[in-house]
Amino acid sequence: MRFVITGEWRRNTLLQTIIVLYVVYVGGLWLTNALLYFNKMSLYPSSVVSYYLGNEEKFLSPRTYQGLLEVSHFHLFAMGMLLLVLTHLMLFVPIRNSTKAWLIALPFFSALLDEGSGWAVRFVHPLFAWTKVAGFLLLQGSLGALMVISLWAVFGGSARAYRGQTEAAVGEPS
Repeated sequence: MRFVITGEWRRNTLLQTIIVLYVVYVGGLWLTNALLYFNKMSLYPSSVVSYYLGNEEKFLSPRTYQGLLEVSHFHLFAMGMLLLVLTHLMLFVPIRNSTKAWLIALPFFSALLDEGSGWAVRFVHPLFAWTKVAGFLLLQGSLGALMVISLWAVFGGSARAYRGQTEAAVGEPS
């Protein structure tokens, strides 16, 4: 922690290596998340409805309460841990604090939207399929942004990161 607070981490190649390897690992998760989604559904809400409510023509059974509960149980824990670590890195990136707040809040919101909208499609109304598509796209986009910004901070961020300001943000309250 001392290396991050003092700015010495820019000279600590082991810490930089850990961050880069973590981002590579998250990149694999990001890719497999997209592949799993597109293996089951598309960005068309009708495919989301078919997946959750079933489709006789495609021999798809509706998702069960038990099945959704098991998936949610694992996802809520795993996504929470992933986002805790990934968004924590934003605290040390040389950008405005208001931007950091969005970069921290949006992934958590989109992960909950993505997870909860499947339940809503199945048990509330099929129109929540639009929410599922939006949640997926927001989650993938926000995870992608967090990975890119984390790598940028390792390879190109300034030492002012530890005061939460950039040259353009000087004078803005932290």
